[in-house]
Formats: sequence, structure tokens, C-alpha cells
Amino acid sequence: MPHPAPPSLADQIEDLLPQTQCTKCGYNGCRPYAQAIADGGAEINQCPPGGVQGIVRLASLLGKKVIPLNPLNGLERPRSLAYIDESLCIGCTLCIQACPVDAITGAAKQMHTVVASLCTGCDLCVAPCPVDCIVMYPVSGEATGWDAWSQPEADDARARHDLRTARLRREAEENDARLAAKAVSKMQELKQEVPATTAEAAEKERKRAIIAAAMERARAKAAAASAPPAPDTPEKDA
Repeated sequence: MPHPAPPSLADQIEDLLPQTQCTKCGYNGCRPYAQAIADGGAEINQCPPGGVQGIVRLASLLGKKVIPLNPLNGLERPRSLAYIDESLCIGCTLCIQACPVDAITGAAKQMHTVVASLCTGCDLCVAPCPVDCIVMYPVSGEATGWDAWSQPEADDARARHDLRTARLRREAEENDARLAAKAVSKMQELKQEVPATTAEAAEKERKRAIIAAAMERARAKAAAASAPPAPDTPEKDA
């Protein structure tokens, strides 16, 4: 029975990140940041939620010197939770779309609510709100970094983020499939139409070209999505 492949350097780095998915590091989530560190494109001091303890974790793994948190990425602060003023909420769903861990419930034109036990405090829901009804409340007292956040909480947030990512990918693929089927149906309809005039023939050809181009883009997108990922950058000795 073959043994599972050992975790890559990016995997090991990701395991040490708090999984708030806040993007304050300058990357679109903890995994891209971990990959950037592994590739040598990012420093270990770009994660405010992890704070000093997070830097120590990464430095220990990579054999690097502990350096101060980069203030350009933010400051180490007590953990906060998002709160929605339900009397002001208009149900636009923008906060739901922004939340990386599905911690906000609600429906279009209905009141939204933050599930406090699921919120990572990333504050990504604040900026998109058009009525400024979301505020961040500190909930960890003076505790910051990993003193305000536990490994089980990080693991749970990571799992929910991964599930959300998989769901969004599946929904996008299903939508692409619906559009492709619609394009095929429309192309069949055009083939059956018999233009009565030169102008109608030109218009038919214009529509056919537009649909054919759209179908080709869809095929190229599907091929790119199914292509195997590029191999990880070879790990370097610390």
C-alpha cells in the first residue's frame, strides 16, 4: 500500500497560520500566503491575527530570525467579532458574499445575522456594507494573537473556508454548464432559421459568431480548470 506524500513546505506553513482568511497579509487567504512564504515571495511577519506568536511559529519551522510584525499589514489587536445592527440591515447579501467562512446567515432583502461562534474576526464584511450597519467588537480582553485564538478554532475555520471554496467552485461549474447548454440550444435554433434578406443573413452570422466565441471561451476555461496543478517549488534547506 503506497504511503501518502509528505506534506509540502506550504502545507506545513499553512498549518501554523490562524486561518482567519482576513487577507491582511496581502494575499487572498491563508493558503496563498503560505505558498508565497514557501516560494520566498513573502515574509513571515505579514499576519496580524497570528501576531508575534505566529511569527515565532513560522520562524521556528523555517529556521529564520524572529522579526517584528510588519505594520503595513496591520497591528496585533484583541480578537473581534462582527455585529450587524439588524435595524439598519437592508438584506443586500454583500456581507454574506464577503465572509470567507460562511459565518453570516440571511437571505436577499431579509435581515442578516452573524453567527458569533463561527466568526473569525476578519472584518471583510465591514467595507462592502452600503449602510454601515456592521461593527467589530473586541471580545478577548487584552489577549491578542494565539492567546485570543485556539488551534481547534483555526482548524474549524479552515474546514469551513475549504467547504465554502468547494461550494463556490461547484456552483460556478454548474452555472457554466447551464450557459453552455443554452448556447448549444441557441446555435441549433440559428441553424434552423432561414434568413429572408441579406440583412437577416448578416445578423444571423453575427449572432452565430458571438455564440461560437462564447462556447470557445467556455471550452478553454473548462480545459484550464481541469489541468493538473503546477508542481510545488522545490523546498530549500533553511
